[in-house]
Amino acid sequence: MLLLFETPAGFALFKVLDEGKLSKVEDLWREFSTADSARQVVKLKAFSKFENTSEALEAVTLLIDSKPSKGLRKFLRAHCDGETLAVADSKLGNIIKEKLQVECVHNNAVMELMRGVRNQLTELISGLAVQDLAPMSLGLSHSLSRYKLKFSADKVDTMIIQAIGLLDDLDKELNTYAMRVREWYGWHFPELAKIVQDNILYAKTVKLMGDRVNAAKLDFSEILPEEVEAELKEAAMISMGTEVSDLDLTNIKELCDQVLHLSAYRAQLYDYLKSRMNSIAPNLTALVGELVGARLIAHGGSLLNLAKQPGSTVQILGAEKALFRALKTKHATPKYGLIYHASLIGQAAPKLKGKISRSLAAKAALAIRYDALGDNQDNSMGLENRAKLEARLRNLEGKELGRSAGSAKGKPKIEVYDKDKKKGAGALITPAKTYNPAADLILGQLTNDNLDEKVSKKKAEEAAEKAPVEDKKEKKKKKKKKEADDTAMPDNGNADDEEPAKKEKKKKKKHSAEDVEVQNDGENGDAGEKKKKKRKHAEEEESETPSKKKEKKKKKSED
Repeated sequence: MLLLFETPAGFALFKVLDEGKLSKVEDLWREFSTADSARQVVKLKAFSKFENTSEALEAVTLLIDSKPSKGLRKFLRAHCDGETLAVADSKLGNIIKEKLQVECVHNNAVMELMRGVRNQLTELISGLAVQDLAPMSLGLSHSLSRYKLKFSADKVDTMIIQAIGLLDDLDKELNTYAMRVREWYGWHFPELAKIVQDNILYAKTVKLMGDRVNAAKLDFSEILPEEVEAELKEAAMISMGTEVSDLDLTNIKELCDQVLHLSAYRAQLYDYLKSRMNSIAPNLTALVGELVGARLIAHGGSLLNLAKQPGSTVQILGAEKALFRALKTKHATPKYGLIYHASLIGQAAPKLKGKISRSLAAKAALAIRYDALGDNQDNSMGLENRAKLEARLRNLEGKELGRSAGSAKGKPKIEVYDKDKKKGAGALITPAKTYNPAADLILGQLTNDNLDEKVSKKKAEEAAEKAPVEDKKEKKKKKKKKEADDTAMPDNGNADDEEPAKKEKKKKKKHSAEDVEVQNDGENGDAGEKKKKKRKHAEEEESETPSKKKEKKKKKSED
């Protein structure tokens, strides 16, 4: 039986001298307690040395995947004819058995034998010292780690994550400091905040000017335009700010120095981030820009983790809260996250932002994978995809313009309103229809005869309304005359008793006749005339009451 053992220096084949000892697995470790006892169990038969580090790295990486390298296959063909081979990996043994027709063994006894050989390796292999084996193991492990992690000094995305985080922090600090300068110096010169809008220019102006009294003597041409400078000097003459001591101005100027220093460092950091993004993810940078690409990498954790994400995840990366809130409340999910700040989406119209963000996310996912796993370090793929996206954006905008102005080709559309319209042509078979006024229908249209009839009816109604009013006036006059005659000609005895009775009967008859007339008038007249008649009745009753009183007084005097 032969034992295959892998070392950092090469492959070793050991001949098992006493196979009977393998049956006692528990006591096998005692056989390797010393170098002499180990030599009685196994003996070195052959050794295949690696020529260089790349060959060692290739062999080890294949062994990790349970695959024999080309040099190992040659080595085994030369020394394993008709022998049984003990291996540490069962999958590797199956492949060797299939390709080389060599019987392979893998069990607990083989693993214990491997452990013993590893313990006495320097003694069993002559010429391999401990001081040589340790550096070889360390170098091979480092090479393997770099290979497995795709290590490259230019591919360290940790620097990008730290740089974009620091850049965001600097922006926050700069805004805080700049607002503090404005508030602090605003007590002395409040008008300056409206004249100079930029924070950096404001800090430079305050640092140069100091007290506002010095504004007229100083030259701000290196900092501000001429118009702004003239406005500043005019405002300084009539400023409403309070006086500030020299100590306060010194502290304000120191704060301005801090703002200017931070802004200069931010510009330097942005240049560094730009260069790192162009070297690590050039295609992603060409598509979405340095800042958006760096934020995507920082949010994903690394470029390799981001490469594992699909385009739909890249599209909404950064909008997780909105996504889960929409899923929970069953509302529409967000269309974009961090990718919204890309220049391509900023150029699109609001209606087209969703479509462009979806297309951009798909292309960005491809660019990220190409940058993370590809060997080329150019941005040709990113520039090509960006040109395609810009063409798609123009196409979508052209469709929208076509819908609003006509067709997509620029020809105006004719709305379908007639069956005679040609299919696929922009004209009608029959001429356009003219307006026919005779077909119009006007509700309540009247002829001349109907107009004459209406006029005559109105006149008759007006005459009928006036007649009862005149009759009532005449009746009132007659009543008043009769009452005057009754008071002027008093009678005696029974005549006085009979006359009031007759008068009452006549009054009842008159009231009944007047009620009949009121009803007839109500049918022919308006509601307003009814109210007038009721008022007249009330007046007649009031006029009758004093006559009755007079009659009672006469009766009492006669009695």
